[in-house]
Amino acid sequence: MWCSAAVDVLFLLDGSHSVGKGSFERSKHFAITVCDALDISPQRVRVGVLQFSSAPHLEFPLDSFSTRQEVKAKIKRMVFKGGRTETGLALKYLLRTGFPGGRNGSVPQILILVTDGKSQGHVVLPAKQLKERGVTVFAVGVRFPRWEELHTLASEPREQHVLLAEQVEDATNGLLSTLSRSAICTTTSPDCRVRAHPCERKTLETVRELTGNALCWRGSRRTSAVLATLCPFYSWKRVFLTYPATCYRTTCPGPCDSQPCQNGGTCVPEGLDRYHCLCPLAFRGEANCAPKLSLECRIDVLFLLDSSTGATLEGFLRAKAFVKRFVQAVLSEDSRARVGVARYSKELLVAVPVGEYQDVPHLVRSLDDIPFSGGPTLTGSALWQAAKHGFGNTTRTGQHRPRRVVVLLTESRSQDEVAGPARHARARELLLLGVGSEDTRTELEEITGSPKHVMVYTDPQDLFNQIPELQGKLCSRPQPGCQAQSLDLVFMLDASASVGPENFAQMQSFVRSCALQFDVNPDVTQVGLVVYGSRVQTVFGLDTHPTRTAVLRAMSQAPYLGGAGSAGMALLHIYDKVMTVQRGARPGVPKAVVMLTSGRGAEDAAVPAQKLRNNGVSVLVVGVGPVLREALRRLAGPRDSLIHVATYSDLRYHQDQLIEWICGEVKWPVSLCKPSPCMNEGTCVLQHGSYRCECRDGWEGPHCENRALRGDAP
Repeated sequence: MWCSAAVDVLFLLDGSHSVGKGSFERSKHFAITVCDALDISPQRVRVGVLQFSSAPHLEFPLDSFSTRQEVKAKIKRMVFKGGRTETGLALKYLLRTGFPGGRNGSVPQILILVTDGKSQGHVVLPAKQLKERGVTVFAVGVRFPRWEELHTLASEPREQHVLLAEQVEDATNGLLSTLSRSAICTTTSPDCRVRAHPCERKTLETVRELTGNALCWRGSRRTSAVLATLCPFYSWKRVFLTYPATCYRTTCPGPCDSQPCQNGGTCVPEGLDRYHCLCPLAFRGEANCAPKLSLECRIDVLFLLDSSTGATLEGFLRAKAFVKRFVQAVLSEDSRARVGVARYSKELLVAVPVGEYQDVPHLVRSLDDIPFSGGPTLTGSALWQAAKHGFGNTTRTGQHRPRRVVVLLTESRSQDEVAGPARHARARELLLLGVGSEDTRTELEEITGSPKHVMVYTDPQDLFNQIPELQGKLCSRPQPGCQAQSLDLVFMLDASASVGPENFAQMQSFVRSCALQFDVNPDVTQVGLVVYGSRVQTVFGLDTHPTRTAVLRAMSQAPYLGGAGSAGMALLHIYDKVMTVQRGARPGVPKAVVMLTSGRGAEDAAVPAQKLRNNGVSVLVVGVGPVLREALRRLAGPRDSLIHVATYSDLRYHQDQLIEWICGEVKWPVSLCKPSPCMNEGTCVLQHGSYRCECRDGWEGPHCENRALRGDAP
């Protein structure tokens, strides 16, 4: 800001003992900082300084110096006087003599009074008389000021004329902002604006506090006796007190305000409108530290930001910064993508409707205006509302409607149920993508329906590294699969010592990711899990868990067994005790076993695997290890049902291949009698598109499940 009008400015600095030498030096620093914005010359701005304590002392009149350098040098050489705080005497001196060296009121007069507001005389009347003569009074506090007195001294409106010199840059901004309203000062940029914002006034006061009662003795008028009684006992202490206020400050756009440097780059301003980015190694040489990205597809994207208490203010600001960097990196004038932003906690608020912005800078400014709300984390409710209202009331369908995507950013787990609202959103043809911390991975996988739709970051900086991955996911089209077809699926995990607990945990994570690809419920896909090592154990059967959430939780709790494992014994266990109608297998539904093993202990598995295949159960072998064992090749069967993975950490790269195999198996014809629905060694007979059970002697019922009743012996 720059003040170049004809105006007389007089600094009235408190040099009393209550202010102290340290605060007096800060008062001088404040005066020098203000002078940096003044066009000091005999025809323009004149500056004088008066120090007061027990009596006023003129340091130099307004007509002493004609340059800014001279004025600042003289202020620096001022010496602290000390004494009483006689503010009233200093004001009366000005009433009597006027502004020393001034232009007798022919130009605006500004008095900048810097004090702690603890005057030992009367100030109300002389301050009022000065203001009535047209003097504009700024009351600037130092140390811990008495704000009531400062408000009495200052001109109206008082919230614009009362400042705190301890915060030099802020106080200077406030003073010049007020002067700019009267055209005395102007901003260097037309985009600068004076805005009101909430602030606090702080002070230090001595208060009396009741600490208890103590025994004391008092005389009585009626008797000559001395009476013992309890008397209140008080202590005095100094406490910080704050008062809410409104401050008016000028804010100007800077080249780094929009955070143009992405992927952890640091923005370094170069003047008013230029900057350069210090980029991490991976992004050096790229403009703004960002790879050249663009959204070529026709798409509507709604960013859903967690604004709950669980997300914290820092997490919410981090999410906003992520969206700002993303749109700056991928949106251009010819982009066919449209973006919207909503925040949620207890309720969903669409802050920027999809596509309703002029350009990217306007979108970024709109993001800055979205406040943090706090409250409960109701992600399920937000998903339901986003599916209903997040993209407006458009009636376009099919080819006439862009692909619609919800990108959920959260760092806290939901306090309401998310599975139902997520299914509802996906049923409305919304693609759900999740970006979150490691703690939210499982919930985000459940919400999006696929681990491929989830991006997890390990630290705040890693969040911004997800921008290229998100860009790729937004425009990729999923391949049609078989997730909605009926299927009985059993995973069989090698939990023997040859695998080890760490690798077993990676197998668990892999099968959980695979299970997310299927609609788990009794009418569509049923999932079971068997582990083998020192023994064979059914972790849960096909009909144990009717929901995907329950299946995922149970998979996480699967035990590592250790010991020597036998894949053949495990496959026979599945044949006899898992893939049976008695244990939940459904007649006429495709059935598959996915076996994950290191290959050790698989020498006896070829015959049991073929036995399962002969009974209508497909078997896929996923062999892990640098060398593919011959025993696993024999397990593959006639359709070469084998996937070889070099290491356990590479399992995730073969998920698509596994899902493709399952989808291919469910297309094969299914026999209602394989596996046999008949119990107790009954025989299944196909007839007219259905089946019937021929029971052995002693058994009866549709599935030979009941013992036959016999009459009494003669």
